[in-house]
Amino acid sequence: MVRVRFAPSPTGELHLGGARTALYNYLFTKKQGGDFIVRLEDTDQERFVPGSLDRILNGLKWLGLVWTEGPDIGGPHWPYVQSERSALHQQYARELVAKGHAYHCFCSSQRLEELRKSQEAQKLPTRYDRHCLKLNEGEVTAKLAKGESSIIRLKIPEGDTTFTDLIHGPMRVSNNTLDDQVLLKSDGFPTYHLANVVDDHLMDITHVIRGEEWLPSAPKHIILYQALGWVPPQFAHLPNVLNEQRAKLSKRRDGETVWVETYQRRGYLPQAFVNFLVLMGWHPTSDRELFTLEELVQEFDLKRVQKGGAIFSPKKLDWLNTQYIKKLDIKTLDALLQPYYRQLAEQGGRKSADTNHLSEVLRSRLVTLAETLTQAGWYFKPELQLTPELLTPSNGQPDKTAQALRAASEAMEKVEEWDTNGIKNSLQAVVDQGQFSRAELLWPVRVALTGERQSPDVYEIAWALGRDESLKRLAAASKIMPTK
Repeated sequence: MVRVRFAPSPTGELHLGGARTALYNYLFTKKQGGDFIVRLEDTDQERFVPGSLDRILNGLKWLGLVWTEGPDIGGPHWPYVQSERSALHQQYARELVAKGHAYHCFCSSQRLEELRKSQEAQKLPTRYDRHCLKLNEGEVTAKLAKGESSIIRLKIPEGDTTFTDLIHGPMRVSNNTLDDQVLLKSDGFPTYHLANVVDDHLMDITHVIRGEEWLPSAPKHIILYQALGWVPPQFAHLPNVLNEQRAKLSKRRDGETVWVETYQRRGYLPQAFVNFLVLMGWHPTSDRELFTLEELVQEFDLKRVQKGGAIFSPKKLDWLNTQYIKKLDIKTLDALLQPYYRQLAEQGGRKSADTNHLSEVLRSRLVTLAETLTQAGWYFKPELQLTPELLTPSNGQPDKTAQALRAASEAMEKVEEWDTNGIKNSLQAVVDQGQFSRAELLWPVRVALTGERQSPDVYEIAWALGRDESLKRLAAASKIMPTK
């Protein structure tokens, strides 16, 4: 059975690139009826952020990804938190030393820093010089007996390491370019390299699908598998996510745009965000762009993942989100908009039991759900801040504007079927009488109903507000206009 894992570090929010990695893992294994596992890689205690695990898991749930094993639900390979597996990592580190595939290093941080500076000055590769590999068994035993601090390093063998990456193809690396990687730190915690290999093997992971920043580490991992006598999984290294300047997307450069939580907060739909994520680095067999998660499971294939960097395009995400908002049935959309309506109602004071019409009006105007806060304020204001100057069209006359408001109110009061067509026909009939142009009539009506210079279609506004509220607002606007 295919088994894959998503193994984030608890150092903050769920990263956009990490979410894409999780999605690709999920789609790959679900298509083949396999297992999707979540494992927390928290051995770097200095970067640990409390609460990060919950936020990462909530982000995955928001995307609709369901795992079969993980730190929150358990499973047959418990525990799923790396720091809780330290005894296992230490066991295999000792086994590697016993077999001659790893060794204790007692070098101080000062010596290592001096070594690095010396190599840089000579323009040499910065690698460990195997100073402690020269120690004999007796010397090592004596140092350990005295309690000297040590780490355990992998002893890179001679020759080449070869493997086939499912995205990048056949790979060959000369081992003399590899450093003797630290496997176990002096505090007893493993590095990513040791823990990753041990946990993947013990959890029966068949495919490791991760970002291409780990591609240079793959030869070291394969050497570890071979040293432990294990069969390596298949590897697939995904292209980096790049910003529009083609630099790798990062918090330092791109701020909060790198976090999935940002898009949750801004009111993007998870369906749209999943669709957006999958298209960053993968292409379907056709020109089709809109897919449900279930459709993606059937469509996804690692063979169509690109090798080069994938560009993060906010405009593409916005376009996708508008498409998904338009596809929602009005009952679902209205339910999603209720948190924003409640916020506006608290600010404005006017509440409405039925906002279906308002949601219908907003459907084609919203890029994100959160834009409701700027698009629908007019609906919830019990009193609008109106002035004669605001109500009067450009180059118009206040007295004629006052007449237009009264004419519009009289016409709309007679509408039998209160819908957009009925409202439109009533106002068009006033224009057809010839006393007012469309601008002279519709501008003051729009402002009277919303208090704003820009808003949705005037007929839709009146329909959303309802007959009573619309006539009430027209009457209030008429009262502030000067009369002769």
